[in-house]
Amino acid sequence: MSKVPIVSQPTPLERLPRLSETLGIDLFVKRDDLAGPSLGGNKSRQLEYYFGAALEAGADTVLITGAVQSNFVRLTAAVAATLGMQAVVQLEDRVGDHSQEYQAGGNALLCDLLGARILRYPKGEDEAGADAALHTHAEILRAERYKPYVIHLSEGHPPLGALGYVDAAHEILAQNSGFDFFVVASGSGSTHSGLLAGLRGAGSTARVIGSCVRRPARAQAARISRIISRLSDISNDARAVKESDIEIWDGALAPGYGQPGQPAVDAMKLMARQAGLVLDPVYTSKSFAAIPALVESGQIPRGSRVCFVHTGGLGALGAYGTAIRDIL
Repeated sequence: MSKVPIVSQPTPLERLPRLSETLGIDLFVKRDDLAGPSLGGNKSRQLEYYFGAALEAGADTVLITGAVQSNFVRLTAAVAATLGMQAVVQLEDRVGDHSQEYQAGGNALLCDLLGARILRYPKGEDEAGADAALHTHAEILRAERYKPYVIHLSEGHPPLGALGYVDAAHEILAQNSGFDFFVVASGSGSTHSGLLAGLRGAGSTARVIGSCVRRPARAQAARISRIISRLSDISNDARAVKESDIEIWDGALAPGYGQPGQPAVDAMKLMARQAGLVLDPVYTSKSFAAIPALVESGQIPRGSRVCFVHTGGLGALGAYGTAIRDIL
């Protein structure tokens, strides 16, 4: 598969000594919040393959859909700018927050700054409809002599982005192969699926726990299974994954996507005050919340070696200032 180098070097893998002592585990963090441009994030690894495919197809414009505060669309705009391409980002109303702070701040503001053309889509959780709207706009662009490439939101397309986390799994194992558990946000599913596939393909038996940020555990497990199946068509690593390898936790999902609940805010405070690292309210706070909860329940035994994948998302912080202050 064609690939554009966006993540130029291995991101750090750091031990967190105070949190390790507090939680009774040996805790490391994979700093993919440092991956790529414009405040970074895990989507940089996915975009290496999407932009590789776009350039191979001769595209000069990339179109993508995400929530109003999507890190994926912000990074797409940033990478397009570095490559001299146009980005068309379609922001869907997935959260229902119509405040000026949410609609125009954070990642939405950064998309403006990065020069993206911004479209709006009124429905959340309508992946097929959002993709259809992008294809309609792509036809308009073709009539204007542009060469568009659509990054799809819906299932049924080759999960190129997951290949970025197959690579990341190999990168982590080269840094430290001794982990018992990995914990990662599980939303669209590409990061979770790719990480699991890469680990199993490399022979690692470490458990991978995906912490839900978008849908309940049963629905998310089914989605990961479908992605793994499609990923196996383009990656031999995915063929080593068994259904029993798919583990999901949704204890911090409430009150829903893009809405921080108490477990998420508690996780933000714990990480900030014991490790000096900032988590975002949509993804990483809800994924990190799994670790203390699972240690307390015994599902992650004390003394385990645990890798938390920090997927970034800090571009959205400016859109959640009021909500975070209210909960704090």
